[in-house]
Amino acid sequence: MMLSSAVSPISARLAERQFALALLALYAAVWLWAAWNPSYRFDWVLENMLPTVMTIVLALSFRRLPLSDVSYLLLFVFLVLHQIGAHYTYSEVPFGWWFGSLFGAERNHFDRLVHFSFGFLLFYPMREIFIRFVTPSSFFAGLCALSLNTSGSAIFEIIEMLVAIVVNPEAGAAYLGHQGDEWDAQKDMALALLGSILAFGLTELAVRTGTLDSFLVPRQQDFRQAGYK
Repeated sequence: MMLSSAVSPISARLAERQFALALLALYAAVWLWAAWNPSYRFDWVLENMLPTVMTIVLALSFRRLPLSDVSYLLLFVFLVLHQIGAHYTYSEVPFGWWFGSLFGAERNHFDRLVHFSFGFLLFYPMREIFIRFVTPSSFFAGLCALSLNTSGSAIFEIIEMLVAIVVNPEAGAAYLGHQGDEWDAQKDMALALLGSILAFGLTELAVRTGTLDSFLVPRQQDFRQAGYK
C-alpha cells in the first residue's frame, strides 16, 4: 500500500480515507485501554487535555484541511505515546525505566522520549500545512515548520506549568514529570528542537534522493519541481 505525502492528491471525504479510518479505530482502542484503570485518574485527565484538543482540531479541520497518510501516521504515533504516558504517568512508564537503564540513568526517561517525539513526529505535519497553503518549497516549508515546532514546544512547557499550578498543585509534580530536575523544561525543549532538526534533515534527504518515492503516492500536478515532496 502506498501512502500519500505532503504533495500527493488527497481526498477530503473521510469515507475515501481508509488508512486514516484505520488509524482512528486503532487510536480509539488505545484510548480505551489507557482510560481503563489508569495509575492516577486525575493525572490521566490532565494528560488527556492535549490529545483531546489535538483530536478535536484534526476532526473539525478535516474537510478544509485534510492531511496526508504520512502526517496522520506520525500524529497517531505521537498521540499513542501520550496515551501510554497518561495511563502510567510519565514518570512511571515501564519502558522509560528500561530505556534509562541503557544509559545508566536513575530517572524515568519516557517523558524525554515524548518531548523528542514532539519535535520529530510533528515536524512533517506542520511542514505539510506550510507546503499546501504557504510555500511549495520543501526547504522553506521545513524551515517554517522547524520554527513553529520549536516555539510550540516552549509554549507547551508554559501551559503545562500553568495547568499544574491552577488545576491541582498537589498533582502538578506527576503531571509535569520533572522528577526533581530543575532544568527539566529546558532539556525537554532542547530534545524537541533536536527532534525537529533530525526530522528536517531526514525529510530533505528523502526529498532530494527520492529514497521513499516507491512507497508514496506520486505528487499532484501542482508540485512539478523535484524539490517538492
